[in-house]
Amino acid sequence: MSQASRSDQPAAPPGADDRVTAGNLEVRLARDESEVRAAQNLRYRVFYQEMGAHPTPEMAAAERDFDAFDETCDHLLVLDHNLGRGAEAIVACYRLARRAHAARAGRFYTADEYDISRLEAFSGEILELGRSCVDNRYRDRAIMQLLWRGIAAYVFRHDIDIMFGCASLHGTDPDQLAPQLSYLVHNHLAPEALRPVALAERCTEMRRLAREDYDPKRALASLAPLVKGYLRLGGWVGDGAVIDYQFNTTDVCIVVKTDQVTEKYLRHYDRTARDTTG
Repeated sequence: MSQASRSDQPAAPPGADDRVTAGNLEVRLARDESEVRAAQNLRYRVFYQEMGAHPTPEMAAAERDFDAFDETCDHLLVLDHNLGRGAEAIVACYRLARRAHAARAGRFYTADEYDISRLEAFSGEILELGRSCVDNRYRDRAIMQLLWRGIAAYVFRHDIDIMFGCASLHGTDPDQLAPQLSYLVHNHLAPEALRPVALAERCTEMRRLAREDYDPKRALASLAPLVKGYLRLGGWVGDGAVIDYQFNTTDVCIVVKTDQVTEKYLRHYDRTARDTTG
């Protein structure tokens, strides 16, 4: 969304980037170190204990997934207050990094897998999304909608134009993922001006099948829910996949312009205001 069109829109509701609620659930940014550590505990349970990622000895001893980027990023959390009022209530998380966060860390996390220089050269604000994680008891549409409401509020408040980050397909055999990878690159390749490209030493070719050699509807249906969510928002993929043996995944780089995210956000709060005043 252009800077000019943003200025014509109403301001974000007070506190929208801090707190969004739905019954006993709340989405907001982590407020202290204990909440960040609880998010890291959740990530460890899901990525390592459930999905088969391979922890370092330090991670295994602490039962937390952590890296240096955690110290510089914002951490978006979903809390279920039926479980408590603090860190014990965290049931979902996302890691968010703007240019200022990347400057403090020295780079974006995605740059370890992709050349993102075209995104970094973009004149507007960009936001890296990563470490998306939901407790297995809470994997339903309501939680994902709440996470996206939190992201939308954050995007609006910080005037984000483009979101990007690595999204994972489970498994490390690209031939087993040939229909999904081929579908993504044939149908959702990012425009060249914004296109991330997998680093040469890590690149796995995505064009594994000709268009006529797979069923596009079946390939789309078999993608991870998070990837399908990005595509519904008009998301694109970069060129080349990257196999991440630590996390037992094959990664693709997602790029999403925020127009649809902020429009849905505004419609939600416009509707809330009408309901309140009507």
